[in-house]
Amino acid sequence: MSLGYAEKLSFIEDVGNVGMTEFFDPPKVLLEKIEQLAKLIKKSKHLVVFTGAGISTSCGIPDFRGPKGIWTLQREGKPLPEASLPFHRAMPGVTHMALVGLEKAGILKFVISQNVDGLHLRSGMPREKLSELHGNSFMEACPSCGIEYFRDFEVETIGLKETSRRCSDAKCGAKLKDTVLDWEDALPPKEMNPAEKHCRMADVVLCLGTSLQITPACNLPLKSLRGGGKIVIVNLQKTPKDKKASLVIHGFVDKVIAGVMDSLNLRIPPYIRIDLFQIIVTQSLSADKKFVNWTLRVASVHGPNAVVPFINSVEVSFSETQKYKTASLDKQPFQLKRRTITNEAFEIMLKLNFSDGCGCPGTQINIPFDFKISTKCLNLDKDAIFQKLKDAAAQDFHCGQNAVIEKQVISSPKTEVTVHAIVTNIKTFESHCQSNGDLKWPKDSVNGTETSRKRSNSRKRKSRP
Repeated sequence: MSLGYAEKLSFIEDVGNVGMTEFFDPPKVLLEKIEQLAKLIKKSKHLVVFTGAGISTSCGIPDFRGPKGIWTLQREGKPLPEASLPFHRAMPGVTHMALVGLEKAGILKFVISQNVDGLHLRSGMPREKLSELHGNSFMEACPSCGIEYFRDFEVETIGLKETSRRCSDAKCGAKLKDTVLDWEDALPPKEMNPAEKHCRMADVVLCLGTSLQITPACNLPLKSLRGGGKIVIVNLQKTPKDKKASLVIHGFVDKVIAGVMDSLNLRIPPYIRIDLFQIIVTQSLSADKKFVNWTLRVASVHGPNAVVPFINSVEVSFSETQKYKTASLDKQPFQLKRRTITNEAFEIMLKLNFSDGCGCPGTQINIPFDFKISTKCLNLDKDAIFQKLKDAAAQDFHCGQNAVIEKQVISSPKTEVTVHAIVTNIKTFESHCQSNGDLKWPKDSVNGTETSRKRSNSRKRKSRP
């Protein structure tokens, strides 16, 4: 549980109109509405999507006003469900990835989200085309220079408070702050201004999985009406804005959006997660210069005190010609200290054992070790390497592919820092329509295992509706 989350619940409990009834359009009506929505999207010149908690329920993150939502369970005095996976390993679902597909096709111009789960950014939605009105649980920002840091762990504070880390810009170094708003915080202009701008420009604002009750965010879609734009609402509960909408669809968001993508003949791209870590090797000669004292560390790229949340343990072994003792590192920081003969070359094998929520048990990385640290730094084309890893993962449909993306050399103490990128999850999405045109529940395949897209109960979250 995040620091400050219990305090947030005290504000939430006072919000009314919880536990709203869910409605479902009849199958035939639902199909007709999906086709109608697809036609609106196809004709649109400036499509804006406005998302709420309902798009993430299929990702294992509960909503607020549904029968098993956070606010509903609190009002009924029932315990909140336990998370099936760590929050930092939640994966984008059908809707998140379909929106990425629409953006890549040039149809979707902007996304406005009330969620703080970070799944839009994880999905690959460009930051410049996204407003996160209530913040991001995985984002820190520098209040001085404005640099944002998207973490692989949940930031420990909420309410725009200072965190334990500083800006990495050498010219700055200011203390970072979390980006998640508390109830008394105003919506940040950095997020609100572009959201308002795009809503005014929109000819279609598509509201997905939101009850449209929290102000002032819920009024943003209405700004499209003045310019002749249309509002479409896809939600299981009725909303206060239904009368303003040109089309209201009561159905599971994933099912509706998957149907739209089929109608538009667009593919939902796979979700492939790439995580980063670094291997740090530091060495020094013994006093008699016969031995080299060296330290190997598997560490986070997010600061010296940050953990690597997707690695549970590291098993260290050496090439068969060496008789060095193997080691099992099961506590962070993952660090090994050894002394070996000067100028002796060998290979170190690191078996990385992944945490729950990753798509494979682990992977192995081999490190040539000759104690002749290179004097050259490497700054490779990260985007090209990421794309190559994603292509390989999609083709092979398994995780564990890895590559070096950066290498830095420090002269004193003699240190080599190598940053690695590694594929830790892959999730693909199949067509949801049968040959007779009937709608069935969309399925996805996660790391080679096909799973039915059922709504899951999960952990309480601090995101807005």
